[in-house]
Parts: sequence; C-alpha cells; structure tokens
Amino acid sequence: MTARQGDRQAGGAGASGASGAVLKRERVRDYLLELIESLRPGDAIASERSLCATLDVSRPTLRAAVDELVAAGLLVREHGRGMFVAPEKITQELVSDQRAMALPRASGAWSSRLLEFTTVAAGARVGRKLRLSPAAPVVFAARLRLVDGEPMAIEHLHIRADLVPALTAGELETGDLYDHLRDGHGVEVSEAVQTIEPTVVSQAEAELLGVPHLSPALLFERLTSDTGGRPVEYVHSVYRGDRYRIVSRLTLGPKAPHEPAAGHLPGIPPGAFAHQDTVALTTQGDIHPPR
Repeated sequence: MTARQGDRQAGGAGASGASGAVLKRERVRDYLLELIESLRPGDAIASERSLCATLDVSRPTLRAAVDELVAAGLLVREHGRGMFVAPEKITQELVSDQRAMALPRASGAWSSRLLEFTTVAAGARVGRKLRLSPAAPVVFAARLRLVDGEPMAIEHLHIRADLVPALTAGELETGDLYDHLRDGHGVEVSEAVQTIEPTVVSQAEAELLGVPHLSPALLFERLTSDTGGRPVEYVHSVYRGDRYRIVSRLTLGPKAPHEPAAGHLPGIPPGAFAHQDTVALTTQGDIHPPR
C-alpha cells in the first residue's frame, strides 16, 4: 500500500466512521443502474433475494438503493409481482440562444467534508461515461457539501485516476476542485453536461444532511470534459430540497434570422409564443433559509 492510498483510506474511515460504507452503497447503485440501462421499460428486475446474493450485500443495503431508484422514477414496484424498469422519462434540454447556460455561483460560503476517498476500478457504467475500461482506476470521493457550515448536499465524484495521480484529500476539502485540477494537475475543464431530477433522501443521506428520511431532494448528475473533449469527471449529487432551488431567468426576444426554432422549455408549452421568439436562459442555484 502506498502512502497516498493509506491517506485515502484513513481519510474516508475517519470522516464516515465506517470505511467503505459509502462506496458499498455506490457499487450497489451502479450495478442497478447498469442493469436498468441494459433492459427496456417494463422489463422485470431480479428479486431482492437474488440481487443480495449476486452483490453479496445485506437486504437493508440493497433496499436502500432500490428505494432511491424507485423515488427517482427509474424502477417501479408492483405488489405481488416484483420490480420493473420504469417508463422512459421525458427529457428537455435547457439551452440559450448561444447554445449554452450561464451558471453564476450559488450564494453562501461553501465548504466540504470528506466522507470517503479511495481508488477503485471504474466498473461498467462509470467506465462507459468516462470512456475507460471497467478495470481502469478512478478516484472515488464522497463528500458532504456545506453552506455557511450547514449540510447542503452529498456528492459522489469519479475522476480518472490517470489524470490526477497526486490528488490529495486536502484538495477535495478546500478551495474549488476545478481550480485544483487546473493549477495542480494540468487538467483544464471546459464543458459539462448536467441533468437535474427530483428525488427523496435515503436513510443514510437523511442522517448526513440532518433532514427526515424520504425528504424531497434534487438529484444532479454531471459529466465534465476537458478542453480536448476528454471526459474527466462523473459526479452525482443529492441536494436538500428544503434549502436549494434552481432559478431560471428567461429573456424573450425576436427570433434571429434563419435560426431554427428550438423545442419548448419547462413550464412553457409548445406553441406558447406564436411568433417563434427566441428564449435566452440563465440558470443558477439559489440557497434560501429554512422556513
């Protein structure tokens, strides 16, 4: 074991109190997502007993992951029949007239507390996203994001290990990660594709965030690429629904000459603008105090 690996394991165990617990949940989640993506809507999923045997995990660990995916609308349970892949979701991409979103920083003083930090094999799903073989190493980090000292989100990061062989736990707890990637590792991020969906928190997430079990939350998934178009980082995060919201600012104006009409935006039905006006969009995170 190298000194860096030892630091990673020690950092994860000290922060979470149960080394490997976050990673185990992550592996179960990834397995189920890989299974869902390999099937079609309406296809049956193996029983919980069978999945527990395949993954060598306890029933509560598996059930927590299944509950999360049911809440996210990816699986459905039918009493007496089992679990099935949910119908496909309607996807709407948010774009401005420049084909990109401007993302101001969210308010508040942000900080991080590391929950787990290690190097693992990418696995099939994460490897596909990062364009790596399943056996390729990735840095896995779970961190609790705080705003003004209060828990706000839980992030699960997967970063290509070949790009950041000297990444430290300290870099994930202080400062901006993308600044560290640029200044300390020569990795210049350029573009990210992010999805946002409603969900609810699991029991473990509720304890970390200080909210009741099954509280509403926002699930963010992001794939970040460098200036050469190479995937660098895959992240999925759960943000508290009672403290975090997304604000979209729409600028309505005349359609530019020869510009193709875009699809509709959330909350704006198709055909709402009779003259096919352009809609420019700016989106930002907004932290607001508890009610």
